[in-house]
Amino acid sequence: MHTQHKADLAVVVGRFQPFHQGHQALLAQALDVADHVVVVIGSAHQARTPRNPFTWQERAETISASLAASLRDRITFVPMRDWYDEDKWRAAVRQEVEGIARARWPERAAAIALIGHLKDDSSAYLQHFDGWHFVALPRHCPTDATHLRDVYFGGAGAGLAAALASLKDAVPEATLAFLTAWSKSPEYAAVCEEWCMLKAYQQAWSAAPYPPVFVTVDAVVRCADKVLLIQRGQPPGVGLYAVPGGFIEQRETAYQSALRELREETRLEVAEPVMKAALRGQAVFDHPDRSQRGRTITHAFYFDLGPGPLPAVRAADDARSAEWIDIRQLSMMEGQFHDDHFHMLDQFLGLL
Repeated sequence: MHTQHKADLAVVVGRFQPFHQGHQALLAQALDVADHVVVVIGSAHQARTPRNPFTWQERAETISASLAASLRDRITFVPMRDWYDEDKWRAAVRQEVEGIARARWPERAAAIALIGHLKDDSSAYLQHFDGWHFVALPRHCPTDATHLRDVYFGGAGAGLAAALASLKDAVPEATLAFLTAWSKSPEYAAVCEEWCMLKAYQQAWSAAPYPPVFVTVDAVVRCADKVLLIQRGQPPGVGLYAVPGGFIEQRETAYQSALRELREETRLEVAEPVMKAALRGQAVFDHPDRSQRGRTITHAFYFDLGPGPLPAVRAADDARSAEWIDIRQLSMMEGQFHDDHFHMLDQFLGLL
């Protein structure tokens, strides 16, 4: 589809996990609509998982490799974290894009076009950037990135060559070359193992009369400008940092479950009256995509034990380690956290 140029700047938003023919069609339209294009790469600054296996840099390099050399200077890549809050995410995207526009056209307001495909409710956000012209395109790829990842990770081992061959018509050559090379990395093997675990987990609940909604609890514990974290010892997220927590028990309140999970995973021995006096806040985290297990709603409690000394902790239950981490280090550890736990900490500690 070709149209007369009508915008200063065109925007394409996606996760590109991986970059496929549908994404390539959106990018081609954006390059036709405007002389310069901003590609917003979502789910940036995250640990590798089956849903987000590739870093934003790897995705940017793959997209660049799919373009003619003459077009690459017309693209600006913007990594965008998942804020798990649509209003906050939209404001962050707008700030980045309009900042680029002001730098290029400081004397006037730039005309911005947003190029996208309305596939379902998850893409409704495309119509909520007031002041930007939305250009809707029909679907150009018969499948989606979720299916492509399932083929790719499901083909590990003897079936890998056939899996890669089946992707040939769905992805650009540059993507296929990247996937082929990446399949030889230790990261591929690790993500495949977690993919298999999650598929088995989801299969176990497939006979439920309704899609399951899981309820969990978490405890953010602060003391002397440090926060208590665990490293996960079991999939999903083996080795990643997390807030101590777990599933709520049938005969417990959320608060009771949070204290129990805290003790089980960290062996934190602080009397219940002291913990109750240290409670400073609580919040529900319920973004539909916050957990790879499925729809999971967590109730988090924030405790501040004051200036110290630090209570002794040690890993137990399914935690690999338990340790007090300096809060000033957390912003540099964003890509080492499980699910949305970095953003949970940000909610209470103001990291960003």
